[in-house]
Order: sequence, then C-alpha cells, then structure tokens
Amino acid sequence: MSGARLLTFGCRLNLHESERMQTLTGHLDDVVVVNTCAVTTSAERQARQAIRRAHRDDPGKRIVVTGCAAQIAPQDWAQLPGVAQVMGNAEKLEAESWTETALSKPGAVADIMAAVPVPAAPVVETGSHVRALLQVQQGCDHRCTFCIIPYGRGRSRSVPVSEVIDRARRLVEAGHHEIVLTGVDIASWGRDLDGTPALGALCRAVLSAVPELPRLRLSSLDPASVDSDLWYLLAEEPRFLPHLHLSLQAASDLVLKRMKRRHSVRDAADLIARARALRPGIAVGADLIAGFPTETDDQAQETLDFVKAHALPYLHVFPYSERPGTPAARMPSVPNAKRQARAAALREAGEINRQAYWRSMIGQTMDVLMEGPTKGHSAHFVPVRLSLGQAARGSRLTLVAQTLDEAGLVAEIN
Repeated sequence: MSGARLLTFGCRLNLHESERMQTLTGHLDDVVVVNTCAVTTSAERQARQAIRRAHRDDPGKRIVVTGCAAQIAPQDWAQLPGVAQVMGNAEKLEAESWTETALSKPGAVADIMAAVPVPAAPVVETGSHVRALLQVQQGCDHRCTFCIIPYGRGRSRSVPVSEVIDRARRLVEAGHHEIVLTGVDIASWGRDLDGTPALGALCRAVLSAVPELPRLRLSSLDPASVDSDLWYLLAEEPRFLPHLHLSLQAASDLVLKRMKRRHSVRDAADLIARARALRPGIAVGADLIAGFPTETDDQAQETLDFVKAHALPYLHVFPYSERPGTPAARMPSVPNAKRQARAAALREAGEINRQAYWRSMIGQTMDVLMEGPTKGHSAHFVPVRLSLGQAARGSRLTLVAQTLDEAGLVAEIN
C-alpha cells in the first residue's frame, strides 16, 4: 500500500503539514488529500482544478479537502465532484481524523466554520528534506487588510522552547545539518507564553542546547519584529545563517498604511542597512504585492526604486489577489493588466539583483549543504553546482565559487 495521495498548494507551512499528513494516511490507499491555500485566487483555482482532475482520473477514490481555503469556506469545497469530506486545519494533523470510522462520516461543514483552530500549535518536523523544517508557531494576531489567513489559521500560538529544542535535537540526531524555523508569523513567537519571550531568545536557546546543529535559518520575518537577540545572533553567531527574508509587501508608506502593516519604508531601509553592517554579504529577500488597491503608478515606482536601491536579490512577487471578506477587497482596485505589469517589473529588477549578488560570490569559500549528488545551497541560500565529482546527499562541503551560470554558482571543492 502506498497510502493517500497528497496534493499541496500554497505556503511552506502547508508543505510541512502535508508531510505530517502523509505519515498519518499511510493506510489509506483509496484517498486523495487536497491541502488548499487561501492566499490568492490563483491558488484556489488550481486546487479546484486538481480536485476535478483527480475525480475524473480515478472516480473511485475518496477526496478529502483541507487547508486554509477549506477552513474559510468549507461549503464551497464540499460541493465539488468527488469530495467525500472537508476537514479543518485543526483536525488534519490529528491521527484520529484519518481513521476509517472518522472518514466514513460526512464533513461537518458548520463545525469547521465555527471552529477556527485555536489549540496549542502542532510542531511539524520534516525529515525528507535535506533542510529540516520545524514549525514553532501557528496563526496570526494581525489583520493586514489584504490577508485572509488569520481566518483560516486562528490566533497566534507558540510552541514552548523545551518542545522546540527536543524536536531540533531529534532532527540533528537523524542527520540533518540545517533547520529552518517556520510558522505563519514566526516573529510573533513567544507573545502567548509566560514571560513573552521573543523569537531571538528561542533561536539562542536552540543553538545553545543543540551545539551539534551547524546551521539555523529563519523563514519569512515581519520587519517590525526583529528583536535584540536576533541582532546579536546576526553579529556574533556564525551558525545563525546570513539570510533574512522580510514580509515587506510594499515600499510606499501610504500603501503600507492602507495594508495596515506595522513598519514604514524607513524602518525597512534601516533594518536592511543594519543587517548588512552586522553581517556583510547577508542575503536579503522580500515578499512583495504588486497592484494593491489604490496603488498609483508613482507608488508602484517607489517600491520598484526601493528594490533597486537596496539591491534585494531574493523576491517573492505576487500580483494582488482579492480575498472576499477582507477590507482591501472593498477598496478601489487596480486593473489586472497593471498588476501583472508591475509584478513583471519587480521580478525583472529582482533577477538583475540576484545575478549581481551571485556574481559577488565568485572566488569566495562557501559552506554548502548538498541536496543531491552535484547540487546544494550555500549558507546565503545561493544555489551551487559542483564543477567536478559528486557528493552524498545531506553532506556539507567547503567549496570555492569559480563561475556563474543561469542556475547559480559553479564551484569546486576547496
């Protein structure tokens, strides 16, 4: 038996949770699980298409729909062909949800809508990736005007330090050389715990308690919540990797205000400058929304100018997508063609920055975590390919970058 077939859409957290579900559904050979995302209409459309395709290709299989889109509007998903059950985010990581008895019952749509998940956050660790991903936080307390995710994930909940350390230790013992701390809003970690510790305190605790862990990385970070311990780690701890990915969204103060973000353009610029001063060469990335409602050509240009001026090499660019039920969906919209054009301009600028950033690494010695016989990523998250020879998957090599191609750096063993 091969177990259930998992189809996953959306964020990194969904991917990790799907891996957990894969272990829980190993006995379900006749089930297709669709883990949905609600961030964009495109992600929802792709999930619906996948459901229709799965039912058409194998109508005898039961389809279970879960994830944020299913949490927010379960009745819509329950009506799709072949869907046997809609499961909430709180239930999908519980073993009892995947028993034959539980799956034989129709999805309780009203219960899902009434029960936005609020229990203690589950810890999700993934062992199938070279970089192990460890969920330390769930949910979000903020209400950015464009975002529907708090309605699907509930309020922010943190995993206690002791549990995170225990899971991190297990991952290292299993052979992982790098751990990525992840969550919906990891910068809010600790605010619901006794003493309200900050994320930096968690990172310091993990690195102290698990000295054999050589690489610790963070997923997307709110620019308004970088604490003093994180700054200390950037300055003093080489095992805390030189890579920050910021949930920036825009670089126009008026647009940020309308998004209900908690940082200004100056805040973001100062953060980037300070990070680069403390850790020269640090990789800085950003999430950006193109064509947010009311965004003018001049405001879009402000964001594009910021990307160019601060040479951001790693961009995740999303054309704005209306989410019914959010304040932004009621604001005057930007024509879709303009959204796409602005997104394309940002991606082009990001690609130019990325190539320049990679080129700056030529001649440098790098610590590379190999994800295959010839390919891996450096501590700065630069893709690296061996010019000669092969290496064991999951090994770390000290390499010297020789040249650059369109896929990344080409390097040789030092």
